[in-house]
Amino acid sequence: MKTNATANAPDRLETFGIYQLSRQLFEDFWKDSEHLLKDFRGRELVKQQLRSLDSVSANMEEGFGRGLGKELPQHLKISRGEARESRGRHERCNHLLPPQTIAQRVSTLSHIIGGLAKTIQTIESRPNRKS
Repeated sequence: MKTNATANAPDRLETFGIYQLSRQLFEDFWKDSEHLLKDFRGRELVKQQLRSLDSVSANMEEGFGRGLGKELPQHLKISRGEARESRGRHERCNHLLPPQTIAQRVSTLSHIIGGLAKTIQTIESRPNRKS
């Protein structure tokens, strides 16, 4: 039975800054997509980018939802791979989005990738990590 203190405890995922950043990036791209949808090439990129950016957050959600065992680093690695894919795709949108927008999104994705890499390293270096 959950105690009142446990029920009111913050969700670890919601306090994970990289997760919050990935959610904001998805919202930012939602706005970017309005511009991209005006071009037939952009429409194809939007489909792929929405899936990829959604997967960055979704894999963190699944990993944290499964607990802090060995599955969390695996889901964070998948999330990191999706972030790398998204960063590359943003760089290839240089004909369709303003350079400042691309630079901001790439910088944010680089921050997410670095944060995930550090988190994975920290989790995997714990001596009594659950197997």
